[in-house]
Amino acid sequence: MTLALDLAANPVELTAALVDVPSVSGNEAALAAAVEHALRSQARHLEVVRSGNAVLARTRFGRPTRVVLAGHLDTVPINNNLPVRRTGAGADLVLHGCGTVDMKAGDAVMLHLAATATEPRHDLTFVFYDCEEVEAARNGLTRIERELSDWLTGDLAVVCEPSNAVVEAGCQGTMRVTVRTNGKRAHTARGWLGVNAIHAAGEVLRRLAEYEPRQVEIDGCQYHEGLQAVCVEGGVAGNVVPDECVVTVNHRFAPDRSPEQAEAHLREVFAGYEVSVVDLAAGALPGLSHQVARDFVRAAGGQPVAKLGWTDVARFAALGLPAVNFGPGDPSLAHTREEHVPAADIRRCAEVLTQFVH
Repeated sequence: MTLALDLAANPVELTAALVDVPSVSGNEAALAAAVEHALRSQARHLEVVRSGNAVLARTRFGRPTRVVLAGHLDTVPINNNLPVRRTGAGADLVLHGCGTVDMKAGDAVMLHLAATATEPRHDLTFVFYDCEEVEAARNGLTRIERELSDWLTGDLAVVCEPSNAVVEAGCQGTMRVTVRTNGKRAHTARGWLGVNAIHAAGEVLRRLAEYEPRQVEIDGCQYHEGLQAVCVEGGVAGNVVPDECVVTVNHRFAPDRSPEQAEAHLREVFAGYEVSVVDLAAGALPGLSHQVARDFVRAAGGQPVAKLGWTDVARFAALGLPAVNFGPGDPSLAHTREEHVPAADIRRCAEVLTQFVH
């Protein structure tokens, strides 16, 4: 039996209903079915399609602009934090539980808007997708871009990931590299006959410790770069001088740098060492100079801030859409057992998006 969702209800209550449907990555079918049924029955002004465990809906009013709103249905594994739990009341109500922040509160705001914005001034596209919390190859947006690419076109993308209910513009790029040192094996009793590759990595770590990250302002948003060792691997046995050591380094770079420029920078930082790129994703420029983006920032009020991290706004930016993050909840609580979202954040995001589209 498909869960009945009331899309016109208070988005706080809708959040609680969504949270109580487990949807760990790869197991979103029950929630996707509930979302699809609710949209088809309660938002008849929308065209609705299903793609795997993703649900897409859009208006076709012929407006001069189109806004794409996106949110993932999946969560990280449950950690003894379901069903939803409430503390406080009224203006101080807080919802606790897996997915409250990342990102079922954002999904609830989108669903409420989908049902209630029957005459928006922008055409609207809603994308509720699967498998965001796992490897990129499984991300539902990858499949949608491949099979239903016209559903991802528009003039602005709003990804309703948690942002403390303020506009977080663009996002950082991320790159992971390995820095390798080589040596010569020997018995530790005669260590002078070998060359210790772990000792040789000391210079790599020194460069990291002394590294001064760049800060850059783009569209009024301050991006702070970073360079951190995240893993050191080496060693053969307790009595062998190691002949190899690998330091894995993560670089978060501002979106004014391309992945190629970021790689060139790391090769300069680690000049003299073997550097290999093992993972990368381009950042996304804020795009706040576009009129629709300016209108959204005005509706949200306050000063937009840089997104310090990587989100799927980068996918939309790569498709040519200015893209921002705007959703309820503190992103630092995502993936934690203590995940919780203030009802006030949910109400504020719903009010801002309603004002923006009308």
